[in-house]
Amino acid sequence: MTQTATFHDLAGKSVFVTGGGAGIGAHLTDGLMAQGAKVAFVQRSDATEFADQMEQKHGERPLFMQCDVTDIERLKTCITDAGRAHGPVTVLVNNAANDQRHATEEVDEEFWDWSQAVNLKAYFFACQAVIEGMRAAGGGSIINFTSISYMMGNAGYPAYTTANSGINGMTRSLAREFGADKIRVNALAPGWVLTDKQKEMWVTPEALKAHLERQCLKDTLDPQDMVDAVLFLASNTSRMMTGQALVVDGGVVTTG
Repeated sequence: MTQTATFHDLAGKSVFVTGGGAGIGAHLTDGLMAQGAKVAFVQRSDATEFADQMEQKHGERPLFMQCDVTDIERLKTCITDAGRAHGPVTVLVNNAANDQRHATEEVDEEFWDWSQAVNLKAYFFACQAVIEGMRAAGGGSIINFTSISYMMGNAGYPAYTTANSGINGMTRSLAREFGADKIRVNALAPGWVLTDKQKEMWVTPEALKAHLERQCLKDTLDPQDMVDAVLFLASNTSRMMTGQALVVDGGVVTTG
């Protein structure tokens, strides 16, 4: 983890990250703690060892709670517990997602419902759960991870891209609804971030070469690029930015 900027107002902030113990989420937890934030995170798998590493690195321990985000009541309980431990959550990062590949003809109702539960439903109810605390605290920032996949019209995971598009619609509506409470809601759309999972499952020299040809910037994306974007959206540096989709993809898609 490298630090490219310091956001002083994040020191002491109560932050909640879904999927914060692995992949991009682990980098987010690390990056937010480096800014002095009090981080609570949920992870479906056991992330105790990661929490140990963060405590050794930063001198403070993140609050890890094991949770499958499709269990909405458990998710809500974890957000409540985070508020009790660190004060009302004023930065929510909805990061947990699953981009499992699938063919349209093979999708049944059970898979469809599961995909929406992970990639969209959990986002909405996490947002709902932090509103009261943010309102009482005088404001907050919600950051919803989406993807450029739906913007590109990618094939191979239609349930996932449907949820991605839904996240953007939800983000805009919540930004409008809670703007008067000084609650900002933005989406973050990464391009192809080369996490360990991506490298193991999908990165080939041919696929990477083809993707880089579509980017304006010819460098690959790594998790730190997402950390920097999240820090910006979490900080008051972006205090007048809401209802937006921030695309960080090296210039594959264009918006506006």
